[in-house]
Amino acid sequence: MSGLSWLTILRKRENFRRAFRDFEPAVVARFGVRDVSRLMGDAGIVRNRAKIEATINNARRHAELVKEFGSFAGYVWRYEPKPRKRLVDQAELSQIRASDEATAMSKDLRRRGWGFVGPTTVYSFMQAMGLVNDHIRGCAAGAEVQRLRLDFKRPG
Repeated sequence: MSGLSWLTILRKRENFRRAFRDFEPAVVARFGVRDVSRLMGDAGIVRNRAKIEATINNARRHAELVKEFGSFAGYVWRYEPKPRKRLVDQAELSQIRASDEATAMSKDLRRRGWGFVGPTTVYSFMQAMGLVNDHIRGCAAGAEVQRLRLDFKRPG
């Protein structure tokens, strides 16, 4: 949900999960006018018609990517950035908003008809999915994420 603080979204996460049927793309892709009205009336989520309609549209476009690439992961992991040589410090991390790969994925998704998928949103998605490890130096989770990334078999 572009343009909103992550804290706002995290606090509403379970409401979003319920409202968007566990984020199952095939289910959300079948949402229609009544579902948009239902969502616009749901005080537990962010009620922005353009973002709700984009979410439904993106779920429909998701199926096209799966058909073309075999899976959504098969599409996404094509944009994996080269790993950083070292973990960053807090000051450096605060300057990272996107990457060339996130910008490229954003442009490609928009070309394919997706909405609300700017480079910052795509980069945040890449962080959440493990395509990048932006844990700062000294963070206990950073080494674990790196180990998991090394063991992960990329789709392809």
